[in-house]
Amino acid sequence: MRQFLRYAFFAIVTLVVFIFLNNTNLFVSRPDREPIVLAHRGIAQRYDLAGVTNDTCTASRILPPKHDYLENTVASMQASFKAGADIVELDIHPTMDGQFAVFHDWTLDCRTDGHGVTHDHYMADLKKLDIGYGYTADGGKTYPFRGRGVGLMPTLAEVLETFPDRSFLINIKSNDPDEGSKLAAFLNALPPERRSTIMAYGGDRPIAILRAAVPAMKTMSRASLKKCLLGYIAYGWTGVIPGECHSTLVFVPVNVAPWLWGWPDRFLNRMDSAGSAAFVIGLIVVGTFQPGWTVLKNYPACRNTTAAACLPTRSKWSPRGFEQSDEYGRSQLTLGLSPATFLLSRQQAASPLPPWLPSVHSPSFLSTPPQTPSLPCTNPFRLACRARGV
Repeated sequence: MRQFLRYAFFAIVTLVVFIFLNNTNLFVSRPDREPIVLAHRGIAQRYDLAGVTNDTCTASRILPPKHDYLENTVASMQASFKAGADIVELDIHPTMDGQFAVFHDWTLDCRTDGHGVTHDHYMADLKKLDIGYGYTADGGKTYPFRGRGVGLMPTLAEVLETFPDRSFLINIKSNDPDEGSKLAAFLNALPPERRSTIMAYGGDRPIAILRAAVPAMKTMSRASLKKCLLGYIAYGWTGVIPGECHSTLVFVPVNVAPWLWGWPDRFLNRMDSAGSAAFVIGLIVVGTFQPGWTVLKNYPACRNTTAAACLPTRSKWSPRGFEQSDEYGRSQLTLGLSPATFLLSRQQAASPLPPWLPSVHSPSFLSTPPQTPSLPCTNPFRLACRARGV
């Protein structure tokens, strides 16, 4: 019995040592690469987050406008790319005449002077709508964009033609498998080099169809993400990467990230080796609504630390694409983990931070030149701060 216990003890110790050595970040590093910046719907108008649900008309509760751009328009995308975005995320709906309208809402009633479900219209009719019609910052007393959005709803084809050498992340807004088939047919008609600049995510059924029809494209759905992350949590400590994590998009909620073996560097290296792109999104909290994304950047100097120390070098970028914002701090978090692309959902100011995430400071708006302010080393990776002299 004593001999058995001795063997069991050594087996357990060996296993613990293996798990540690196979998942520690002490002996790994990330290669130095340029940052990748994604603009969510291009440049968008900010809105009051209090009490927002999936059915809330956010156009009717915007904050006083700080710029003249409307989301998901060619002009807002152009401004985003000009400001430095590498990728633009956009939303699509199929139309009655076989095109794809670039528009966020399921129905037209909130933002436009139209009515009904978006996909129940012909593109020619959608082009006649004023997509700035419903925006108001004062409860309906004034509508600053009314009359200024007529004809601004683009098609997906128009967007790709306007930006032939730019990258996009497409959001399929439904769970209809037919939309996956239609988008696959559209994308397969493009040259292979053009398809390589496009990624997609959305409902389980259309993404399953799209992935089968366009296997080289990085895609993600809720089901594929769940299988990937749960599989990795279950046996990723061995270094084996679940099949669902290969050649895909991996959205990592910030409150799930600490449970991922080898987070951050070793995990990201494993995703790289699997041909996948890793994104960080906001907290997963059952029963809450978390609209929007923050732009997250990565820099070589930010390896194993937070982007707080690195944001000032490109401080003009801010949440939801490129818009005025003072919502970093405790409501907007960034992770400077090189070199993958990262996104983070918008959080309400009252949302608590995970203890492993440090506080960050508000970057300036687009017109402010890069600065390097003094930043406190409040993050858990204090050695990295010391190495930078912070």
